[in-house]
Amino acid sequence: MFSPVLAKVTIARDNKVQFTSKCFSVNNVRTVSDTKRTFYNIHTRPINSIYRRVVEELMVEMHLLSVNVDFRYDPIYALGVVTSFDRFMQGYTPEKDKVSIFNALCQAIGDEPQKYRQDAEKLIAFAQSMSPQDLVACLSQVSLPAHASDIQEHLVALANNPSFKYSRLFAIGLFTLLEIAGPDFVKDDQQRTEALQKISAALHLPVDKLLKDLDLYRSNLEKMAQARAVLEDALRAERKKREERLQSKGNVANPPSTFKL
Repeated sequence: MFSPVLAKVTIARDNKVQFTSKCFSVNNVRTVSDTKRTFYNIHTRPINSIYRRVVEELMVEMHLLSVNVDFRYDPIYALGVVTSFDRFMQGYTPEKDKVSIFNALCQAIGDEPQKYRQDAEKLIAFAQSMSPQDLVACLSQVSLPAHASDIQEHLVALANNPSFKYSRLFAIGLFTLLEIAGPDFVKDDQQRTEALQKISAALHLPVDKLLKDLDLYRSNLEKMAQARAVLEDALRAERKKREERLQSKGNVANPPSTFKL
């Protein structure tokens, strides 16, 4: 008689190597804590005030994508990462630390920061060479210019991948391309929404989520600009107080001399 118990044992034995391998893989998935530890081992200087939250939120987002089985790195995602970092880190001092922070973000998840920057620069140059209407046609795979062979291959693969892992950073990359091609174009709510809907339909992206993610992104940029302005005002006020204290101490240390006949 066929025994279900024996069958299970046989299957377990037959799949022993595969099962052990899977367990090893799961047990060794990098955690958020691992990524943060690696980041702070690479970038050892403290991160200033309001920017710390920006960096850590971006780090966690990149980490969660990197350990997702359906996620695949692509140039549009890279442009989203680079754009998010550069815009939210505007005004950071010391300026030279921004390079170290960005490098550490990428290296903490096992990626190469130069690859992100290079892929982003190529897409920026591509978008600069097109009108927003032509770019929308290209991203929608309606009309592809001769110099779009690289991105065409990527778009076709993306549209035909049912397991494509959509992300907010990918949406920001798409928006950045449109913004570069036509800054005024994306300021028009109707034009922007219609373009993103057309692109999303062609690439099988979740359009409602994409639009919400981009609305939140644009709103957060405004909030960050306001926070920077408040911080700059506070720093100016503090510098003024410090200068006044120094001046006051100087006056006490060197009182005006009196002259008597």
